[in-house]
Amino acid sequence: MTQTLPKALAETRITFEEFTSIDTGGKIYELHDGVLVEVAQPLGEHENVTGFLIRKLSALFENLDLPYFIATKVLVKPVGKDSGFLPDILVLDKRNLANEPLYRKESTVSQSATVPLVVEVVSTNWQDDYALKFDEYSDIGIPEYWIVDYLGLGGKEFIGSPKKPTFTICELVNGQYVRKSQKSGLIQSKALPELNLTVEQIFDAAEF
Repeated sequence: MTQTLPKALAETRITFEEFTSIDTGGKIYELHDGVLVEVAQPLGEHENVTGFLIRKLSALFENLDLPYFIATKVLVKPVGKDSGFLPDILVLDKRNLANEPLYRKESTVSQSATVPLVVEVVSTNWQDDYALKFDEYSDIGIPEYWIVDYLGLGGKEFIGSPKKPTFTICELVNGQYVRKSQKSGLIQSKALPELNLTVEQIFDAAEF
């Protein structure tokens, strides 16, 4: 049974279990260390980029007969934390879903073996993508994390100066992410080595 979200709840720390039982009234929230954070309505260009990547990745999975699919409403939960993230693109390996204790009842995953790749398309809350989620996805052990900053919104320490649209692959090496950023060229993904996609194609997808 769900409970309606009271106005005061946004200022109160809650548990992950409480978070999954809340009726948000149609609004989308993430839980960041016990704090509710409303997910802003994305821009059209953001959805163009997200949709383009979903189409390209899904086609690759089909062509290679990979046991992967893209989930649209599944939460990613760091073990032992009152946090739950809803990535723009979450690739799941269906072979490990039976081992996820929260998947059937709460549509939640927490094991690195389940998530070969996670993607965030950057919007105004770029700090979450470059810092918070960078740390949390690394701690979970997700092998690869893409940060698609098609507007060049990230801090200069992440995308350089002058700020330009940047595609960043965060690759897990010895338990820590190593950032590899590029402004153009072919994407070199260890999670999906067969992928034939350029940074320019992704950024161009933002246009109408």
